[in-house]
Amino acid sequence: MVNVPKLFGSLTFNERVMKDRLPAKTFRTFRKMVEEGLPLTRELADMMAYAMKDWALENGCTHFTHWFQPMTGITAEKHDSFIAPAADGRVIMDFSGKDLIQSEPDASSFPSGGLRATFEARGYTAWDPTSYAFIKDDCLYIPTAFCSYTGDVLDKKTPLLRSIAVLSEAARRLLAILGIHTEKVITNVGPEQEYFLVDKAMWEKRKDLVFAGRTLFGAKPPKGQEMEDHYFGAIKPRVKAFMAELDEELWKLGIPAKTEHNEVAPAQHELAPVYTSVNLACDYNQLTMEFMKRIALKHGMVCLLHEKPFDGVNGSGKHNNWSLSTLEGKNLLDPGSDAYHNNQFLLFLAAIIKGIDEYQDVLRGTVASAGNDHRLGANEAPPAIVSIFLGTELTGVLEAIASGQEYKTNGHIQMKLSGNTLAAVSKDNTDRNRTSPFAFTGNKFEFRMAGSQASLACPNAYLNTIVAEELEWVADKLEGTAPEELDAAVKKLVKEIYLAHKRIVFNGNGYTDAWVEEAAKRGLYNNKSTPEALACMTSKKNVDLVVKHGIFTKTEVLSRCEIQYELYNKTLNIEALTMLDMLHKDLLPAAKKYLKDLSETALSEKALGLKPDVAFLKKLQEATAAMYKDGETLAKELVKAEAIEDQKKASAVYHNKVLAAMEALRRSGDGVEVLLGKEYLPYPTYGDLLFGINS
Repeated sequence: MVNVPKLFGSLTFNERVMKDRLPAKTFRTFRKMVEEGLPLTRELADMMAYAMKDWALENGCTHFTHWFQPMTGITAEKHDSFIAPAADGRVIMDFSGKDLIQSEPDASSFPSGGLRATFEARGYTAWDPTSYAFIKDDCLYIPTAFCSYTGDVLDKKTPLLRSIAVLSEAARRLLAILGIHTEKVITNVGPEQEYFLVDKAMWEKRKDLVFAGRTLFGAKPPKGQEMEDHYFGAIKPRVKAFMAELDEELWKLGIPAKTEHNEVAPAQHELAPVYTSVNLACDYNQLTMEFMKRIALKHGMVCLLHEKPFDGVNGSGKHNNWSLSTLEGKNLLDPGSDAYHNNQFLLFLAAIIKGIDEYQDVLRGTVASAGNDHRLGANEAPPAIVSIFLGTELTGVLEAIASGQEYKTNGHIQMKLSGNTLAAVSKDNTDRNRTSPFAFTGNKFEFRMAGSQASLACPNAYLNTIVAEELEWVADKLEGTAPEELDAAVKKLVKEIYLAHKRIVFNGNGYTDAWVEEAAKRGLYNNKSTPEALACMTSKKNVDLVVKHGIFTKTEVLSRCEIQYELYNKTLNIEALTMLDMLHKDLLPAAKKYLKDLSETALSEKALGLKPDVAFLKKLQEATAAMYKDGETLAKELVKAEAIEDQKKASAVYHNKVLAAMEALRRSGDGVEVLLGKEYLPYPTYGDLLFGINS
């Protein structure tokens, strides 16, 4: 039996450890520095480093590393040992405040979008004291920010940290106008992580899964998710063993893994943690994805984090549950029992509605990727059209304010399910809408557009900044209002905002053609592809937003878009090359061998005086010829795309031509697959992969 309270955070240099190992005055000084964003003195850094080193050595560490999050979307690390030469030829274990605060990994080979030339290699990492250091693989990991020699931001953490500070200041200013005072407003996030598990032996036989992370060929199996029997079903022992080990490893790092269950698609699962501050949540999520992959391998499985590894069933997202609270723990998005008279809630809600409407194109751009393009718009993934779901109760409140009427709440409704046998169920004031990209779910917003393998730092940095911008606008409008006039001023402002931006509110089914038409009439964006979405990121309005608040410079915005275009192009290039490789080395040889054997059988039957039925043989031959032709078309389109140096222009060609050719080859390839005899199949089928973990 695992002692969870004792295990939890045991490999984390958290506040409990700091209190034990630091003088009380030093700990209080450090806490004050972190909470108020004050600069770290060298003396304090040395004391922190000494305590951190002793704790790490006692836990078996020999090395330390500055752990950072470059624009690759994954984490990076360079390990240094604690040893330092002594005068007599021995070594001592040393770790100074300078080692803790700053390090120097090369920056030349990380994506920079043109900010750095290859020969300009110097880069710096700087300790982020708001995220706990931790131990992994006998190494002390120090969370850090990452920048170039010129000070340009090259990571995902730094913009997030800046946005956290900007939002806190804007929220505190508005709260002060309402007579609510707090030292800090905290952004909280709880990311629900979806993923697939497949048998490792089968994965190894699929080049597309190995190289691209998703299946590029694969005919629909006789059964998919249509029976809905996997969702919340009994967890198979092999998967349960994986989940149990994953929980333990995450708990050691202080990651509050909470909920786990089977998802809708066969072989799909979900892990959800308890809410925590957004910076920690993003760090924890990066570690969660890493441990999912490594622990799956120990159990003979592979964890797939691609947004759409299998066609025709649910893709995987990362639902970003976002809320705000004061340092004292008050949830600023809790409407309470009477939202109509809750001025603080109404103003924050109105500011968010205004921000999502004005910057809907930016939010879509923050989650743009080749993988997510396949996922958005079906199978419980929201469409590419950004809208807000508020539910009947809150929409009713805002409509009442807009019409100048009083709103009478029903309060919390109790539902009786079975006479007196079952306890009454308390009904929430909003339902859940699985087709909504940005849904209010009681006391938080669930941003459902993020892809399963993406870092959450970028969408949260932009979301924080958008809301900060609107809170400042609201504060400007209300500043100087007399206390006795505040209620009327709040209702008037909320009415103004809602009437101007209610087009973004939609409580219906986001999958229907009718909504697509309605959204177009409302003037909402429908950027279905990554090239379309990225083009909006560099508009003047959207660049001005982040430059104004000091999140990015204009150059950094442009460089990040350049990186995303290049990533999109490289992803499709790898996928196209993999498809051609599978075509020529797997599918075509398998089809030709089957054709040969069928032909020989027909000739044998004819020699025996029988009349062979060659209809199936002709059908296979025609399907094989069509597949080969589609492969030749893809190869030609790929050559054209590869010749374009401008990444933005190339992305349009990859999307319009290469991706279209890939989809055509997929259809013809799957058509051949269903005709092949079992012994001729060149790789495990969808049925094998989705239902291959039986124990």
